Amino acid sequence: MAYWLMKTEPSSWSWDDQVTKGVEHWDGVRNYQASNNMKAMKLGDRVFFYHSVKEKKIVGIVEVCKEYYPDHTDPKGRFGMVDVKALYPMETAVSLDDIKNNNALHDIALLKQSRLSVMPIKDEEWKIICQMGNTKPE
Repeated sequence: MAYWLMKTEPSSWSWDDQVTKGVEHWDGVRNYQASNNMKAMKLGDRVFFYHSVKEKKIVGIVEVCKEYYPDHTDPKGRFGMVDVKALYPMETAVSLDDIKNNNALHDIALLKQSRLSVMPIKDEEWKIICQMGNTKPE
């Protein structure tokens, strides 16, 4: 199993929206590196659900339930999407500031490539963030 982080603007698609829908496609990604990260996702991979823009915090965990396939919102057919299902919220949301202030996370992609919307998370980073959020890693 691999771990990931996906960013969303809560005004466009929030954790509450994801929970209400249950399973939903993650469309609209138009960055090649982010798209390649989604291509690498496998069924059962876990993903931090990150509210970007004003909130800047990890609020929940979703699971990849359908691997990469064409994105219906891309008229040129260059990009794809995955489906994710809501698993559970973080007991305590983990803010970007919390992550920045944890020395063990100084190399996390969220800090190194802050504008990337879909990024890998190392196993140890996953465990640390889950602990910070009072949430079991599995």
